[in-house]
Amino acid sequence: MNTIIATVASITVICYLVGACVKASGKADKWIPVIVGSVGAILGVIGMKTMADFPAQDILNALAVGIASGLASTGANQIVKQLSQQAE
Repeated sequence: MNTIIATVASITVICYLVGACVKASGKADKWIPVIVGSVGAILGVIGMKTMADFPAQDILNALAVGIASGLASTGANQIVKQLSQQAE
């Protein structure tokens, strides 16, 4: 169970970093969810193929896990952003 949580969390962290890089590059913010969702989907499939205890055992569920993890990174970014604005 802990490995499953760590796997999904690692996809989210990687996607968060990709989103931060896209933001720093000056690309339009509207593309960040599409990019991190796509990266998450790719990582989900890679995870399914390379890890025995990945939470999905078929391609569609692996894509769904990856996309959800990637999109969760944008939610995490917004939580940090909102909390930092409240602190000011």
